[in-house]
Amino acid sequence: MAQLVKLLDYVSRYEQDLTRYPSQYIRLKRYQWERMKTQWESGADLSEWRREMEEVEEPEESKWFSPLLRVFGQRKDVEAEQNHSNCEEEKSSEEDDFGFSLNVIHNPSTLEQLRKVYLDQLFHFQIKWASSTIMDKSRVDSRFLRDTLLRSFAQQLPDNYLLFYYPILLLKKAPVELDIIILTPVECMCITVLEQQDVAAFSGSGDRFWLKKLGEKETKLLSPLIALNRTEKIISGIFKAQEIDFPVRKYLISRNGYIDHPGSAFDVDIIDRRAYDNWFSSLKKMSVPMKSTQFKAGQAILDLGQTTSISRLFGEENYTEEEK
Repeated sequence: MAQLVKLLDYVSRYEQDLTRYPSQYIRLKRYQWERMKTQWESGADLSEWRREMEEVEEPEESKWFSPLLRVFGQRKDVEAEQNHSNCEEEKSSEEDDFGFSLNVIHNPSTLEQLRKVYLDQLFHFQIKWASSTIMDKSRVDSRFLRDTLLRSFAQQLPDNYLLFYYPILLLKKAPVELDIIILTPVECMCITVLEQQDVAAFSGSGDRFWLKKLGEKETKLLSPLIALNRTEKIISGIFKAQEIDFPVRKYLISRNGYIDHPGSAFDVDIIDRRAYDNWFSSLKKMSVPMKSTQFKAGQAILDLGQTTSISRLFGEENYTEEEK
């Protein structure tokens, strides 16, 4: 599962330490899967674990101080005050349930069903981690829980991918929403999505407007390359300013439509429904470990991210907008 680092302008746990948190995430994911799989194989009825799924917006302040939050708070204090001789205690914290609760209606009958249940539950927690810290939380739009593209990126791409989903950056004191950014170990992918009705055909040129055809109906739309080029230009400028040597590539994708761009732009990879599955499969196969340059690139983007959050301690009246 890719690591959801930034979602819009939500406060993110990754902002605290981008180099440390990914390894924690990977350990948590593996530990919880092995734990659930072992119980299922031993014949435990997982439907007995059912709890009501926590709402994206939790009205009760106390809920935000869940075991997940307490564990990370304790681990932070332990690391600040103790040295490596305390690895026994650290391991104990690491093996806590991290606030992970199942919402299983029917006991899975196959390992594949079990895995799907686990990934669906973990997806909700990915969004929580990308919208909360120990002290702050952001109001999450529930549409992200139904966003099939976000879910496919988060659930199916490798752990070594860092996902920025329409991040809002603060540039010259003005908020700017970018398109999707994925940092792989070898490149920065700037992605613009062109999806409307199924099997719509999009015809582009060098003009400011493209043509969308659906049956006999034709309509104009703003060229998607405008947003894509803007995202690439901003990201490339950030990397240049920080002297980060990391390739930036542009992708225009559509899972359900056709894209026809005569003399296709030489610096844009166009992926429509005819090639999407093969392209996405190739992304899932990357086994290169995470790189230091990848972390530097991610941190450079996070450093300019706008964060809108609410203090968990004092509630709505402590609404803050942090400008980095």
